Amino acid sequence: MSNEHPSNRVYVVMGVSGSGKSAVAGMMAQRLSCGFLDGDFLHPRSNILKMSQGHPLNDDDRAPWLRALNDAAFAMQRTHSVSLIVCSALKKRYRDMLRNGNRHLSFIYMDGDYDLISSRMQARKGHFFKPEMLVSQFDALEAPGDDEQDVFAVNITQPLDAVVADALQHISHHAHQE
Repeated sequence: MSNEHPSNRVYVVMGVSGSGKSAVAGMMAQRLSCGFLDGDFLHPRSNILKMSQGHPLNDDDRAPWLRALNDAAFAMQRTHSVSLIVCSALKKRYRDMLRNGNRHLSFIYMDGDYDLISSRMQARKGHFFKPEMLVSQFDALEAPGDDEQDVFAVNITQPLDAVVADALQHISHHAHQE
């Protein structure tokens, strides 16, 4: 017997670094008064230490983190009508790990190209930006395709308020379909 509430949903706000995931999800969470989790907070100590030394994570490093996010999504959908999790979820297999056992989980993809995101990251005041970090994010990205029906892409070339409005409209539309 499942204890999950059938109308409770978790949305993973995903995309490469600098795509606006945190800004968009933060504004959405405030407007929706919903559950919110920045997935970076669930990295194990070993991942944090590795990244702080400038070393990229591999799939083995990410596995325990993705399991922790999967568990968090399960808990959130049991207790909140809407929850948001910020997570890059760059590869399809990562998204599949998050989906596993979480029937009411879907993704909102911050969709933008390298030039746009690079220019935005360079314009940030006080932000330490290494272009090779963004290159590696795009190299790892497996953009969601038509086979992933639970992914809603938001065009991030628009102003932040419009991106947030599109994502909120998707959630509202999704809620009315259930």
